Order: sequence, then structure tokens, then C-alpha cells
Amino acid sequence: MIPITSFAGKTVAVFGLGGSGLASCHALKAGGAEVVAGDDNADNIARAVQAGFLAADLRNLSWANFAALVLAPGVPLTHPAPHWSVLKAREAGIEVIGDIELFCRERRRHAPNSPFVAITGTNGKSTTTALIAHLMRTAGYDTQMGGNIGTAILSLEPSRMGRVHVVEMSSYQIDLTPSLDPSVGILLNVSEDHIDRHGTIEHYSEVKERLVADVQAQGTAVVGVDDGWCRDVADRLDRAGKNVVRVSVRNPVPDGIYVERGTILRASGAARSEIAQLGGIGSLRGLHNAQNAACAAACALAMGISLDVLQNGLRSFPGLAHRMEQVGRLGNVLFVNDSKGTNADAAAHALSSFADIFWIAGGKPKQGGITSLAEYFPRIRKAYLIGEAAQEFSSTLGDRVPHEISQTLDVAVEHAARDAQASRLADAVVLLSPACASFDQYRNFEIRGTKFRDLVTALPGVKPVV
Repeated sequence: MIPITSFAGKTVAVFGLGGSGLASCHALKAGGAEVVAGDDNADNIARAVQAGFLAADLRNLSWANFAALVLAPGVPLTHPAPHWSVLKAREAGIEVIGDIELFCRERRRHAPNSPFVAITGTNGKSTTTALIAHLMRTAGYDTQMGGNIGTAILSLEPSRMGRVHVVEMSSYQIDLTPSLDPSVGILLNVSEDHIDRHGTIEHYSEVKERLVADVQAQGTAVVGVDDGWCRDVADRLDRAGKNVVRVSVRNPVPDGIYVERGTILRASGAARSEIAQLGGIGSLRGLHNAQNAACAAACALAMGISLDVLQNGLRSFPGLAHRMEQVGRLGNVLFVNDSKGTNADAAAHALSSFADIFWIAGGKPKQGGITSLAEYFPRIRKAYLIGEAAQEFSSTLGDRVPHEISQTLDVAVEHAARDAQASRLADAVVLLSPACASFDQYRNFEIRGTKFRDLVTALPGVKPVV
């Protein structure tokens, strides 16, 4: 845990008592603050009380004595309208901040030069965060990983020299971190997302930009420049005198890092040098993962990691569960768990990564269905449709893709494994990338992915991919 000493002797309101909210309560109390906790959910209030905190309906209290409101990232700050707790804080003239802001203040107090890597982007944040943490550990760093990727940042160990914090940040978290100052900031990409919480894509992009705009004076801003929003960001950072590393997986860049035919290259004027090879690394398959790897490589170089260690770290990266996770092999058939592919855009990344696919898709459908995936239909040898979306997806596939309505995941896995083996294709892939939410049959995508993994490993003759 990271004790928060910057509010010692003061009273702080904490609203939103999920994982990060409760971690904030513990960290503030450990640092000497008095905490008053609040939530709109009675069960969360009860958990806070059980943990020993004073919990109350903050609407009925005077805010005059609060030094700050620590807000959970899931609570609206600006759109579609500020939460009532935000309005109360503004009326009282106190700051509204998040748990990562508390971390940043504590780091500046005790170890301002300790390595701090922050990662954001519409897509690829979690994989890039996990990959960078893996590279840091491979290089021998004491590495702490958390933030949006799962472990609340204040549940990690405190900053100190020689210890690197690798932190995934959502736009919600950036919005609550006014003094964000990483030593390396990474902006992967920007596309339309979370507009309900930011109003416009322009505002969403502005929030994302803050992560790289506010890197420390001697720090590095790594920006993926394969979309127009991020190209504009990189140009603005250049004009502001920041140390910017541009990264592209679509085109060579005159100064920066790019990927060409599976090779990560560094360009500086007319000079070109090889950084690392991605060929044969199953956990980093696909163009989207090439961008993740290239940005992670740029970060590793900024941190002084050698090319040998970088290459070894890339090759040994196991990937993330439920994100293009290689589960097992049965002869020439590879089984891939991409249960995190909960919409068509996410499934497109997986479908673009293989040539001979036995595709398991369906669940609770998202708006637009799979019509946008038509360009990948020639890669699909057969589709196995499950859940509520089965009939809709069947209509979309029509005569263009052989398919069956399997209804349930166990039937889909059994039939896809049978057909993939019978095809005798050299590189057949049974791919779960549902392009749907899981809520019709499973509580979340993790449970769905775990079920797929269990079904695959139970097939006779399957060898797990280690």
C-alpha cells in the first residue's frame, strides 16, 4: 500500500467505494487523514463500514471541513452531467481528484525521479501496459503494475529509486489527475469512444493528450501516429519542445519507430537500425499488437533497456488472458481465446491475424452487429454462432460464410475442433472472438473466456500452449 501523507491531519471525502475507492480510503487513513466515505450503492457503503471507515450520505453533511473529494473514475465528472458529489465539491470550493493524483503527489514528495510509465489510448492499453511491465521485469527492475489494468494504484508499493511503476490510465482517470507527470507517457491511438462521458471526440482526445503533454522535463512522450488525432497531438508536443517519439505500423516515419514486415525499426534522419523482430511471437500477432509492441519498445529504449533484453522480453511475453490468448494445440489446430473481443472492431483485430479461421461468435449483440467485418469473411472457413446474436449473425453471413447455429459454447468448441481437424489445413485456428457482450450466457467476458479455455483443454489430445 502507498500511504498518502499529503492529506495528513485533514478530512477527505471519498466517493465511489469499489476497488480503487476502498484502496484510497486505506491509503489516506494510513497517511494520517480522516476519511468520510460515500457511495450511491448501499452494499458498497456496508463494505466500507465493515472495513472500519466512517461512511455516510455525503449529501447530508457540511462540506466546509473537507480538504478534497477523491472521486472514483466510474463517477461522471463532466458528462452527461456532473455527479451530485462533484457539484457539492465545487460549491464548497474544494478540489476533485482521483487515486492516481494521490499517487503522483506522493511520488513527488518522496521519490520525484523514480521511473513512472503511464499508458493510455482507445485500444491496446492493457496489452501494452502488461508488455512494458514484462520488459521491465526482464531487465531486472522492481516493477509495480496497476491502475486501469486491475490493481488499484494505491494498493501497489510506494515509489522509490530503482522501482518502476507501470500504470494503465483510462480517460476517466486522466481527467482526475491534474498534476500527472510520468517520466514516460504513451498515447497509443484515439478513436471515437466514451463520448457519453466526454461530450465530443474533441474533448475525449484533449483528455487523452494530457497524459503525454505533461511528461517530466527530461521525460519522453511516445505517440502512435496512425490516426489523425494522434498525429496532431505529436505535432503540438513538438512545437511545445517535448521529447516526442512517433510510432507507426502503417508507414515509415522519418524520425521515430516503425514496423515493416515484422521488424521494429528506428529511424533518425537517413539512418535506419533494427530494434527487434516480431515474427513467430504468437502473443503479439496482428497489426494492433505490432503497434503495442512498437510503443513498448520505444518505452524500453527510453528507459535504457538493451536490444538483447528487449528482444528476449518480447519473445517471452505470455500475453493477456482473454486477449488473443493461445490456449492449446491439437495437431495443426491452434485454439485462441479472444473473449475480450466484445464488439466488431475488437473482433476485427483477431480476424485480421489469421488466414484459416473456424470462428466462434455471438452472445449479447452490440449495435451494428458484424456487418463491418465483411472484408474478413474470406478468412473464415466456418462460423459457429452462439447466444442471442446467433440468428442475426446467421442472416449477415448468409451464403458468404458456411456456418451453423451452435447456441452454446460447449457445442461450438466441439464442432469447431472436429471441423478444423478434418480440414487438414496447415494453420487452422479455432478462434473465440465473439463480437458480442457475454451477458446473455455469462456474467462477464472473463468467465466466458475461462469456460472456453476449460473446454479446449478438456479435448482429448490437446497440448496447452505454455
